[in-house]
Amino acid sequence: MSVGQEGTANYEYVTARVRSRRSSLFDEDDYRKLVRMGPGEIARFMEESEYETEMNALGSRFAGVDLIEYALNRNLAKHFEDLLQWADGELYDYVARYLRKFDAWNVKTVFRGLYSDAATSEIEDDLIGAGEFTDQQLSALVDAGSIEEVVELLDGTIFAAGLGEAYELYESEGLLVPLENAVDRAYYADLLSNLPAEPNRAEELYIQFLRAEIDFRNLRNALRIARSGTDIDPAEFYIEGGRLFASSELAGLASNPDELVARVRESVYGDELDAALDELADADDLIGFEHALDAALLEYSDTLSSRYPLSVCPVLAYVLAKERETDNIRAIARGREAGLGPEEIEAELVVA
Repeated sequence: MSVGQEGTANYEYVTARVRSRRSSLFDEDDYRKLVRMGPGEIARFMEESEYETEMNALGSRFAGVDLIEYALNRNLAKHFEDLLQWADGELYDYVARYLRKFDAWNVKTVFRGLYSDAATSEIEDDLIGAGEFTDQQLSALVDAGSIEEVVELLDGTIFAAGLGEAYELYESEGLLVPLENAVDRAYYADLLSNLPAEPNRAEELYIQFLRAEIDFRNLRNALRIARSGTDIDPAEFYIEGGRLFASSELAGLASNPDELVARVRESVYGDELDAALDELADADDLIGFEHALDAALLEYSDTLSSRYPLSVCPVLAYVLAKERETDNIRAIARGREAGLGPEEIEAELVVA
């Protein structure tokens, strides 16, 4: 992937293709069926869906949950590569920059794998080849012998800024939060760089989309730090660019979920997110809270898409929705393999 595709932005063509792709995503009825199937049945269900090509291509080498995992990742990468093939001009640039989120995901996956002494094969299974990193770069990261070596390998990439200081905190605190946050900060700093000084309507909505994602990321990070039991100040890991919170407010809001929900309800997101905020208020643990945040962001992205269809927002909303489908199917397959019941698995799904 390279940023800088020439030509005029072709919003109408790409958004039309995206609408078609989005109509093929699994819906609630599909999930209700899947949570009652075993891994083999899930695989057969996927063979009769738009995952047919990947399931058939990988079926001779893998089976069960492994087949599902590899097919999901390959399918995700294919769909996002299609977006880049379709897009021209500034639309290509916006999409290419946004898809670097999978580079960020892969870096954090390697950090987590090394932290937990996971096998190389386990780390590789969770990588998603939909970003800008080449196969050679990903292999080098996976083969690194330590977190320090990964930090060194990332020198010269967009993620280099802040990783040295974050590594020092990791060594002193023994937590991955500083490293993961440094990766997120670098990613969003890159997204927000070189934005137009006087944006048009389509560009304004794109900026709103990015600011919403940053707001929700700050919420998630603050809650994780608050629940970790450490003395780390959430403000130290504040990501610049959002509009809902000042860094100085995060610690207080993170320790008071009711106040946090009230703050979001009174914000620019409130009118569109009543249902999602009700779910946020009812969430009784961090995982439930994060799932509700994901659903709220999905809903907000669709709201922005409807305000100005010929913009990058419908494309990015599709990226989020496709990610959620992949995460949901993976959660179902892993849950069924672990012997969880349908109700337990349904609590892990994000459906907006």
